[in-house]
Amino acid sequence: MSLIVLWDIDHTLIENSGVSKEIYGRAYTLLTGVPPAGAAATEGRTDRLIMRSLFEQHALTEPAWPQIEAALTQAGQERAEALRARGRALPGVRTILKTASTRGSWVSSVLTGNIRANARVKLAAFELDGLVDLNVGAYGADAEQRPALVDVARARVRDRYGLPTKTPLVLVGDTPRDVEAAQVAGAHIIAVATGVHSQTELSRAGAALVLPDLSDTAGLIGLLERCASQ
Repeated sequence: MSLIVLWDIDHTLIENSGVSKEIYGRAYTLLTGVPPAGAAATEGRTDRLIMRSLFEQHALTEPAWPQIEAALTQAGQERAEALRARGRALPGVRTILKTASTRGSWVSSVLTGNIRANARVKLAAFELDGLVDLNVGAYGADAEQRPALVDVARARVRDRYGLPTKTPLVLVGDTPRDVEAAQVAGAHIIAVATGVHSQTELSRAGAALVLPDLSDTAGLIGLLERCASQ
């Protein structure tokens, strides 16, 4: 049975220990010459919306997106060592990604608000980048709203692997925005309470399947297989 599995990155696969907010702050500084007055608000939003919010908070005109993406890329590269030193892969992540990658009929990639360059930086910091196909992921530069990223990923998987349009797709993420994206896009959702949202909060957001973390490999594979059969 074919299946597309798209993993969120921050607080689902890795703990970035504040480095993400530092990347946004540094990108803002590169673009304006001064540091922001406060930390960026993230909460599962895309990089496009996070950076726009920073400029709105400071009553400044938002630069053109190519300039913002270049600043984010530079900031991500600059903070890569800090991420390796302070961050970590979350429990069970390496094992589940390895297991999913061995399923010949499954495509395992990412759906993240990060731009592609910084998604790679974050996964490479913990040697996870080789366990997912980043060529068919969906990233923060691809759309402003998270639900639209699902269709981006679907199209990339279809073009690369030739899977049917109606191939089951599962999002794995830690925020209500992940739940919303799955609901809007007609995808399955497996929520994981490894971020700031509790299992109860994720259930109330509409997630039927909520896990405390990704450490139960056999159980999670079973849930994914169930999604593949639906």
